[in-house]
Amino acid sequence: MKELLKVFKIGGGIIDDSTQLGQFVTELSKIAGKKILVHGGGKGASDMLQALGIEPRMINGRRITDAATLDIVTMFYAGKTNKQIVALLQQQQVNAIGLSGADGNVIRATKRPVREVDYGFVGDLNDQSVDAELIHKLLQQDLTPVFCAITHDGQGQLLNTNADTIASSVAKALASLYEVELHFCFEKNGVLADVQDDQSVIPQITPTQYQELKANGVIAAGMLPKMENAFAALEAGVERVVIEHAMKINEPIKTVLCRS
Repeated sequence: MKELLKVFKIGGGIIDDSTQLGQFVTELSKIAGKKILVHGGGKGASDMLQALGIEPRMINGRRITDAATLDIVTMFYAGKTNKQIVALLQQQQVNAIGLSGADGNVIRATKRPVREVDYGFVGDLNDQSVDAELIHKLLQQDLTPVFCAITHDGQGQLLNTNADTIASSVAKALASLYEVELHFCFEKNGVLADVQDDQSVIPQITPTQYQELKANGVIAAGMLPKMENAFAALEAGVERVVIEHAMKINEPIKTVLCRS
C-alpha cells in the first residue's frame, strides 16, 4: 500500500494577508505525514512593479511577464515570499525547504509559444517536467518542499509558471510513488451549490455529477478551469482532489473530487 502524500496549493489572497498566512501555516503544521506546499505570488509583486513605474499586465488571469517583470516576480516569489513561508513553517517545527524549479533541476518548463498573445517569459509544463525522484528523496528525508511559481528551461532562463499548474504537475508526477491527495486552498469552503451561501458546500463530486452541475450552471466562470484541471489530475493517477477553505484544512467541511 502506497504512503499518503498531500500536495497543498495556496493562492495570493492568503499570501497577501500575514495573519491568514500565519493561520494557514499553523493548520498545515498539524497535518501528519508527508506534504508539499505550492504557493502563488499575491499582490506584492504587482505593488513592487507599480512602485518601480512598471504597469502590471494581466490577460485572462495570467501575468504578462517581460524581462523587467520577470526580475521582480523572481525576487518576490522565489525570494521574499518563499523564504517567509519556509521560516513560518520552521517556526511550527516543520522542516521545510524552499525551491524554485531551477533548484536541483526539479521542474523544467518550456517558454510558452507566441500565439494570439505574447505572454513573455512564461513557462508551460509537460509530463516530463517534474523530477519526481528528487522530490521523493527530499520527502524521504522528512523535508517538506515549498515550491514557488518560478521554473526554468534548462538553458539558463527562468520562467514564470502558473502555481495551479505546478501543483497539479507535481501531484501527477508523484502519483506512481504515493497515494496523492491534491488540495486547492482558497477563501471558500469548497464548491458551492449557491455562490451566495458559503454553507452550501457540495461534499463530493464525481465526473458524472460534474457534467450535470456544469450543464445546470451550478459550476461556471472561474471555477470551471480549476475543476477541469482537477479532473485531469484524477485521470492522471491522483487519488483525490480536495477544494477547501485555507483556514479550515483540518475541518470536515470541503469538497472532495473522486474518480467515480
